[in-house]
Amino acid sequence: MTSTRSGVCVGIFGGGSWARRTHIPHLQNIGAEVVAVCDTDEATRNATAEEFSIPARYANGHEMLAAESLDALYSCVPGYARTDVEAAAAHSGVHLFSEKPQATSMIVAQRIADAVDEGGVLSTVCFRERYRPLFQQAKSLLADKQVVHLRFSIYGGLPSTERPESGKHSWGYSLEKGGFNAYDWGVHSIDYSRYMTGLDVAVVQAFFHDGNFLDRHYTKPLSCSYHLVFENGATGNFNFINAGQAPPDTPWFTVFYEGGYIAVYGYDRIEQNGEVVYIANEFDPWYEQDRVFIDAVATGDGSGILNDYRDGLKSLAPVLAGWQSARSGGTCIDVSRFLLASLR
Repeated sequence: MTSTRSGVCVGIFGGGSWARRTHIPHLQNIGAEVVAVCDTDEATRNATAEEFSIPARYANGHEMLAAESLDALYSCVPGYARTDVEAAAAHSGVHLFSEKPQATSMIVAQRIADAVDEGGVLSTVCFRERYRPLFQQAKSLLADKQVVHLRFSIYGGLPSTERPESGKHSWGYSLEKGGFNAYDWGVHSIDYSRYMTGLDVAVVQAFFHDGNFLDRHYTKPLSCSYHLVFENGATGNFNFINAGQAPPDTPWFTVFYEGGYIAVYGYDRIEQNGEVVYIANEFDPWYEQDRVFIDAVATGDGSGILNDYRDGLKSLAPVLAGWQSARSGGTCIDVSRFLLASLR
């Protein structure tokens, strides 16, 4: 991989392990100038700045925006930590790359989306699998199909029964802060279903095992089940199970259409009606999305970006509506009304 762009000045908002493992090395390899890092944890921001020779470091995102002349902001903080830094950046003309999930509140996410529109900046949410050829092939296979049902399942072992002491990583065990895979992988699964099928979610209903957001035995729900209706009337069942490992060779996604189905097995292959039709090669979608975004910022041409911030709301809203549904015992939530309610 060689540098493709230089002179694009980037600030990193949230300099933890994920930014250090993916975005920062990618950006420097691409040729972007990572000029500042912001993190509320002093040890984290110092370690990140020193590892990547980043010249400026900040504890406050607004201070970074005021002091630095940025072309782009990479927001890599957890969803619950999103408040108004991203909106302030967009209002001031700074292009926005947002890690997913975008927020734990639709009101906050809508406010950021409005700022992106008003600031006229480029934006994207890190739904990186849109750039992976495997999912692009699945999209192509479904292009002329009448989808009738989608199924998604992801599995993990039993979570702990012991809650960690309060600290910077304890949010990973808090349902209210999104510390469970039906939030993190929830927005992924919704987004890639939308991307593959071209369909948005119209209605959602959800149930969480041992997960009423108040009293729990385990640190995370043993299962979360989302029941969906898409805009064309297709149904969906999305399961996030922390009660045992996956049965052997289980696909992540199975998409049924009139007359057949396709199954997406992790990042490995696609089967259509039981026959292997695509085998994936090694590919780094994180790098590709970073490359496309920085190239767009450098040229002013965002045509290669496969989703923007506002589109990402259509993947976030069904998940947060599912939280509301689970809290109320499985009430069906109209997603468009849920989105409109967050504008009030």
